[in-house]
Parts: sequence; C-alpha cells; structure tokens
Amino acid sequence: MSQPTEFNPPTGVAEQLEPGLRRILAPNPSPMTWRGTNTYIIGQGQIAVIDPGPESAQHLEAILSQTRGEVITAILVTHSHKDHSPLARPLSEATGAPVLAFGDSNAGRSEVMQDLLARGFAGGGEGVDADFQPDQLLADNETLHGPDWALTALWTPGHMANHLCFSWQDALFTGDHVMGWASSLVSPPDGDLTQFMASCARLSQRQDRVYHSGHGAPILNPAERLSWLIAHRKSREAEILAALPAEGASADDLTRLIYTDTPAELLPAASRNVFAHLIDLSGRNLVQMPPAPSPTSLFYPCN
Repeated sequence: MSQPTEFNPPTGVAEQLEPGLRRILAPNPSPMTWRGTNTYIIGQGQIAVIDPGPESAQHLEAILSQTRGEVITAILVTHSHKDHSPLARPLSEATGAPVLAFGDSNAGRSEVMQDLLARGFAGGGEGVDADFQPDQLLADNETLHGPDWALTALWTPGHMANHLCFSWQDALFTGDHVMGWASSLVSPPDGDLTQFMASCARLSQRQDRVYHSGHGAPILNPAERLSWLIAHRKSREAEILAALPAEGASADDLTRLIYTDTPAELLPAASRNVFAHLIDLSGRNLVQMPPAPSPTSLFYPCN
C-alpha cells in the first residue's frame, strides 16, 4: 500500500492544505525520505512549526520567507532523526521560538534498547540527531495553545523512542509513525517494535479525519492506513516465524530469505526491521534470543 507517484510538490513553497494549515517540503529527497520531509505551519499570525527538517540553509530561508510578517511562537519536533530535527535550533535562533519535544534522542527507550545501546550497538537507517536538545519537554497528552490553534502531544514510541504525534482539531500529525508513502522503519536501538505496535493500537482507538505524515501526501483514510500497517507487521512476523529454522538463523539470514525483491541498498534497513521483529518475538516468548543480540546473532524458535 504505497502513495501515488503524483505527489511531487515544489520544495520551499508554503502550500495551503486547509484553513490554518500549510506545508513546506524540504529539499531532501532520498530512498529514506521519498520526496523530502514535510514541515507544517499551524495557524495564522502567531504560528507553530512542526518538524523544521534537516540541516539546510535553503529550507531555513524557505520557512522564514514563507512566514514573513508572522511570529513563530513554537517549534515542535515529532522525533530526532536527522531529517526532522536538526533545523530546529537554527530556526529557534532566528526567531526566538522555543523547541519543544518529548526529550532528547535517548528519551523513552525501553530497557532492552538501553541495553543494546550500552553494548555499543549503533543505530542505522535515517540517522539520529545526537545533539538534539529541546528547550521544553512535552508530556504525553499535554496541550500547547496559540491564539487560533491547539496541539496535543501524544507519545507514540516505536519508530523512535522519543516520537510524538500531534493532534490538531480532527487531524493528526503522525511524523514517521504512520507515513504517507511506505511502512515505517523500526531500527533498534532507536526503534522498538513492541513499542511501535502498542502505539499503533493506541492510534487505532482514535477517530481522526486525516493523517499528515512526515513524508508524502495527506492520508485521507487514516483507519484503513493504520489497519494496513498493523497487518503488514503481523504478516512480516508470520514470515519470520515460518522461515526461522530449528538450527537457528540471524536477522541477516532471514532478511535474505524474505526480502527477495528488495534493492540491495535497502537490505541493511530491512535487516534492522527483521532484528526488531526478533526482539519483539523474544519478549513474547515466541523465539529464543541470545544474551547479547545483534543482526548477526542466531535466534531460535521456542518450539
């Protein structure tokens, strides 16, 4: 279930999506970001910015020029991957607005991911903004108010432990938890599939009209998209369990067996996804995990 290729807006231009909401596309297309990162502008006059994006003088100038005559009062960050958060500090310095997020890049990690990090297992995929430091922390369900807008933070760890979604009216800004073009990468130790599925279950209880994600077009069928994402993960889980031999296999081994049509340059990210599944399955006593797991460690079925 992927987005139509027609989504190809110009970079650096504030496009009105609906009253009180604009989107500026950052100039960072890649296999991990598709057309680039979506930066959102909320309100009129005294405004909030969600996900200022990657370190880019061009995108910083675009945000400032497209909001000239207005006052940026808050800079909100869904999570601190390098395609979402690095521009927060330069934008704050240019405007005086505070940076708000759940926490730094280590906030919210589960115990098993803390252990992986302590053993030196580095993140992969999109890259972590290790220097990210918000000025203010946002707690789960905390609401931030502007003159003509209100945004409520929802802690949705999984894609990254410090990930937040933001509820606005009957819309939800989903960051990279539910994306508008592909399934979300879950890459330990920054991503945690157990947390990811719990966050999906939480969002499935909501009745949002539309999702505005970190990449891609607005998702006009949120319940359907979320159901697809959950089913996709459960299908991948079933494939892993079916492919795991009695003599054991590593995440790298299983990736080569399962992702037969995936381009070679994306296989490392796919292996991280499989590794995330194996850790989650171990926590549910469906596979046996070695004491110091890694993508090259052997995992075994429990029966």
